[in-house]
Amino acid sequence: MKIRQSIKMAWGAIISNKMRSFLTMLGIIIGVCSVTLLISLVQGGTGSITESMEDLGGDQIMVSVTDTHKKLTYHELQTLEGTGGIKTISPYLTGNGVAVAEGNSADVSINGITPAYQEVQGLDVEQGRQFTDLDMEQRLNVCIVGTEVATDLFGTTQVLDNRIRVNGYDYRVVGVLEKQDEAMLNGTGNSIYLPFTNAQRLLKQTAITGFYLSAQEEEALSQAQDTIDGYLEKKFGSEEGYTILNMSNIVDMMNTVMSTLSLMLGGIAAISLLVGGIGIMNIMLVSVTERTREIGIRKAIGAQRSDITVQFMIESVFISLIGGIIGMGISQLVLWILNMVFQDYHFAISLSVGALALGFSVAVGLIFGIYPANKAAKLKPINALHYE
Repeated sequence: MKIRQSIKMAWGAIISNKMRSFLTMLGIIIGVCSVTLLISLVQGGTGSITESMEDLGGDQIMVSVTDTHKKLTYHELQTLEGTGGIKTISPYLTGNGVAVAEGNSADVSINGITPAYQEVQGLDVEQGRQFTDLDMEQRLNVCIVGTEVATDLFGTTQVLDNRIRVNGYDYRVVGVLEKQDEAMLNGTGNSIYLPFTNAQRLLKQTAITGFYLSAQEEEALSQAQDTIDGYLEKKFGSEEGYTILNMSNIVDMMNTVMSTLSLMLGGIAAISLLVGGIGIMNIMLVSVTERTREIGIRKAIGAQRSDITVQFMIESVFISLIGGIIGMGISQLVLWILNMVFQDYHFAISLSVGALALGFSVAVGLIFGIYPANKAAKLKPINALHYE
């Protein structure tokens, strides 16, 4: 009964001074809003970046060859497939050129790829087909184009079986890639893809300078990395001739960095909650002074010191809790607007972040409410009743 009565009295004190109570809550509202918004934005950005990295091959190994004295050939890489945890090896070539069709021209990125590369990098065609082993063996003059190339040259994406002249050679379009968002890290709109063996001839590059490697299973990724590392070190004589990047390690490192950034930003934003707590303590001290006679009357009719302490502590917690809830509501509204504007991202307040923000705001109310409550409880009835 005493707790229920204390809650009613605390709520009544807040309601009777609405504007002052709201201004007291304002520091908590801003603090909770800052904490939840910053952490949620970082988490949303992390999810988008991680997804883009995984689209590039989050479970793959990327190898770049820098040694120009010894050449690594496609045949040598093929002999490694199926050994030491390696499933497939997908070499690639890149270059720049000019594509011409129907009197139009466009600067394009030329990419020589294998059928396995298409699966590894998620190159999905919207129209037509992907490359086959026959295209590789016969070095056929066929190509797959991005939507931007198709539109620039033909004014439409319906370009199957049309001819495109690339660096003086004619190619037949056998596929059009799906349109990708411009924010994607592996955007393909301005690219033309050729069979790897054909691109070697066009770009006059016989040596392999880069390739992707996929493991037979996720658990074998480290084994596959050790296998290719050992082979390349033996081939080039030292580790200086090549670079191995485990994409899963990069994703993990990115997540670690973003988690650290989230904690740092959350800690900085939490400072405003402490400022809000000081505001609560200040107003509660004013409230104690204003209600000195009320405290004296309550003590005179039998209220214990603990009753006075509980009443003022509850009032302090109420202010911080209500402020925290309002701050969460504002944050959710802002994130909803951001999701409408930036549809490629997903921003949301996670359960852990919401619980942390509300819990911290309540803790602030408790901590900064102790001194005013204790001061009120220590008042002597005779002095309180004579207070003017």
